[in-house]
Amino acid sequence: MFAFAAAIPVRVEDAATRTDAIVVLTGGSGRLSEGLELLAGKFADKLFVSGVYRGIDVNKLLELSQRAPEGFKCCVEIGYSADDTTGNAAETAAWARRHGINSLRIVTSSYHMPRSLLEFREALPDAVFIPHPVFPTHVKRDLWWIWPGTTGLIIGEYNKFLLVRLRMLGVTLLVKG
Repeated sequence: MFAFAAAIPVRVEDAATRTDAIVVLTGGSGRLSEGLELLAGKFADKLFVSGVYRGIDVNKLLELSQRAPEGFKCCVEIGYSADDTTGNAAETAAWARRHGINSLRIVTSSYHMPRSLLEFREALPDAVFIPHPVFPTHVKRDLWWIWPGTTGLIIGEYNKFLLVRLRMLGVTLLVKG
């Protein structure tokens, strides 16, 4: 558990490499705005936002992020089928294959990055991934165990990480219900 917490990124390790596309996983603060900043900074020519609510189109998404659609509409695509991280990876893999994408900068919250990378590496084993974590202010990375909200978040994420690892090892869990 503590090793998992220590492996959560504390900074963006590679802030320079250009990729074929940027992928933003919805569900956390700061992710979309960071993805759009990366697109504006020419870190890639395309941005894919995975797990968007039905009924939200690119214009509405950009409006919600307080960005003018004109500058980004050509380069932003969204996916609606993902409901979780496994779905994000599958949805992105299908999109990447359709577009011939071989390298992706993954934008998600720092605490979510280890599990996201597991899922993405399974869905697109030949692709290159550059993690680009964002750091929500409500997550207290230092002394995380004394902050109840952060403790719960990290324990929950660790449990999900373990379940993904077990699934990848082919372990089937029997749950009595």
